[in-house]
Amino acid sequence: MTAELGFPHVFKPAQTPGAPTLLLLHGTGGDEHDMLPLGGLAPGAALLSPRGKVLEHGMPRFFRRLAEGVFDVEDLKFRANELADFVGAAAAHYGFDPARVIALGYSNGANIASAIMLLRPGVLRRGVLLRAMVPLEPEPLPSIDGTRVLISNGRMDPIVSPDETERLAKLLQRAGADVEVHWQPAGHQLMPGDFAVAKTWLQSIE
Repeated sequence: MTAELGFPHVFKPAQTPGAPTLLLLHGTGGDEHDMLPLGGLAPGAALLSPRGKVLEHGMPRFFRRLAEGVFDVEDLKFRANELADFVGAAAAHYGFDPARVIALGYSNGANIASAIMLLRPGVLRRGVLLRAMVPLEPEPLPSIDGTRVLISNGRMDPIVSPDETERLAKLLQRAGADVEVHWQPAGHQLMPGDFAVAKTWLQSIE
């Protein structure tokens, strides 16, 4: 683990020449090590896993919230730009292609990933969003044509309703993204089905 480039993070170089880089983004209370096992969903890829710098009762997050599902939008904007800058700095530092970064985020990590897509078009052109909700709705909407997104959410999630999931998918689609939504018979916790659909999707975009 290193704290260089502004975020505590782990970087693991690609094992396959020319492979993409997975940007692994943890949920509330996670850290830079939590998501590393999911690197196996894209064998050979480089792994970049930062730790969120906001603390909520001692639990790391990527941006502040005011209550469950109520985000501090100004902090979210600041943190999304900060993390986008980190991705660019890490690409220069470690020598990976910034155009071939794929976000893989869970919950709070998924929300910061979609916020970067909407606030900094082009930084993240591919993303797997697990248990994601609408982070914010920029006005006007940016153009993110060419962006591809997989959303895998739980039908019985007490935090993210099916309506919220559909709202996120439509928001990204209106901005120009190609969005796939997969439903799991689950709540907010991840299930084997999430990993299976993510692996298949990641293989399809190589």
